[in-house]
Amino acid sequence: MKDQLESLVGVMVERGILFEEAVNEFEKKFIKRVLDRSNGNQSRAARLLGIHRNTLSRKIDAYKLDSNGHHRHTR
Repeated sequence: MKDQLESLVGVMVERGILFEEAVNEFEKKFIKRVLDRSNGNQSRAARLLGIHRNTLSRKIDAYKLDSNGHHRHTR
């Protein structure tokens, strides 16, 4: 896995992806995956992530995810 991550970082650097964008995208996808594994249970997901449930709730709102980790459609 370390080699895959190293390769991905290399590609991102070559494409000019900014650090903040890379971190946000990683965090969003990580949260989505854990929410999916916990069947949308935010308390369980927060425990698995090692963060407070309120922090997770803020991140879900910030990334416009629903409780199952899917992107919320806004009008």
